[in-house]
Amino acid sequence: MRVRTTSAATCAVLLAVTALAGCNRDQGGGSGAAGKVGIDLPRSDSDFWNSYQQYVEKGVKDGEVDALSLTNSQNDIGKLVSNVQVFTDQGAKAVVMAPQDTGAIAETLRTLEEKKIPVVSVDTRPDEGSVYMVVRADNRAYGEKACQYLGKQLKGKGKVVEFQGDLSSINGRDRSEAFKSCMDQNFPGIQVFELATDWKGDVASAKLQSTLAAHPDINGGGVFLQPTLALLEQKKLLKAPGTPGHITIISNDGIPEELAAIREGKIDATVSQPADLYARYALFYAKAALEGKTFKEGPTDHDSTIIKIPNGFEDQLPAPLVTKENVDDPKLWANQLEK
Repeated sequence: MRVRTTSAATCAVLLAVTALAGCNRDQGGGSGAAGKVGIDLPRSDSDFWNSYQQYVEKGVKDGEVDALSLTNSQNDIGKLVSNVQVFTDQGAKAVVMAPQDTGAIAETLRTLEEKKIPVVSVDTRPDEGSVYMVVRADNRAYGEKACQYLGKQLKGKGKVVEFQGDLSSINGRDRSEAFKSCMDQNFPGIQVFELATDWKGDVASAKLQSTLAAHPDINGGGVFLQPTLALLEQKKLLKAPGTPGHITIISNDGIPEELAAIREGKIDATVSQPADLYARYALFYAKAALEGKTFKEGPTDHDSTIIKIPNGFEDQLPAPLVTKENVDDPKLWANQLEK
């Protein structure tokens, strides 16, 4: 389930009432990093991406890479293309980006490949065009974890609302397809209502209201945090875990507000998307690219797995399930951020 109205697509599930350093690398090329790195931030309209920006800025300040002035494409592919052009004009030798439109960036990636400028893509996997490394959580695991949690909480019976993001995105497809496959295979007694939202909170709230009107016995799902909780409070459906009529809610991102909602008993769980690791390994791989290092498939030394994709490699970072049992774990990035 996803709580933000930003970031590349993913699938959110909603309600149920009854329901560092170092990777798996080959022997590398050059002897040291040399050259500027162009870093484009994808948007600033979500807590998750704002947190990612803070981690990137800290890494740059700490000297992990020598970066040009950061840009922000604000979820606009045209701005991203323009920003990348500025990077190349300024002599960038590597580029870090998080293209929200994974299809429209192909031509820009081809141009960068011709210029021998390696690209690290964060959170999203471009459909076409060469990338040095994609830094991304295992998005199919997101859908699987949400499914397993809801299915077990509802004991295999009930009605669940799934908020879907942009299914033209690999993230949205992976999460939604994995959630559906898991539900069909493991919990056939749970009816799933798939609500396409295009990552817009107002759309999610309106569709949820209509679904609740037709199916007042909904008992589980994912969430766009603020609009969903506001609607449930308005309808007096937001009840504490363990009480009659409780709607089981699992979210997505692992931002501080979600962890606070778990502590307050407003939601049950979230999948923590690692904003800190996204930033850390985006810079790590940008530096590695400048040093001429290469990587291979297999497990890494930071609990992830590198896989081969048609246009490069992808480091699939872990994204833990957070519940009341581990919400105060100091290793969670949102808990570190609050300090």
